[in-house]
Amino acid sequence: MRNRLLAVLPAALLASLILLPSSASFAAPEVDGLVTLRGMSLSEEKDTVTGATLKKAIESAPLDRAFVDQPPLVSHGVDEYPVTKEFNKCLDCHSWERARAEKATKVSQTHFTAADGKKLSSVSSRRYFCLQCHVPQVDAKPLVNNTFKGANGQ
Repeated sequence: MRNRLLAVLPAALLASLILLPSSASFAAPEVDGLVTLRGMSLSEEKDTVTGATLKKAIESAPLDRAFVDQPPLVSHGVDEYPVTKEFNKCLDCHSWERARAEKATKVSQTHFTAADGKKLSSVSSRRYFCLQCHVPQVDAKPLVNNTFKGANGQ
């Protein structure tokens, strides 16, 4: 009997958590339907990350890296830079052929290495989607308070 109770108890606890009302006190405040982690509606959040904030980031110098091997931040907006499997707008300026003329940083040599270590003549497919690692720098307040300190010398 005791073993059966121990088997049923976790299932009952899980069911009670699932059935909690969505208005529980730990839920983010809802504004216009969906909310972000900051508790803003999606339309409010979009305004805080683009527009004047993004313009400020574009005009500022690139930020230092916060940790060893951090991918460099993008110091300009990327909203109008499509990257699909057929076309990568980033390479219009950052390819080895055009970087000097565009006064842009050229793609790192590490991006021309296949998963098996073989050197390639074009950007590896595993490094082709730039925004998976390189994000635009913005002057945004942190989502949560933290005590993070960047690496020495970075």
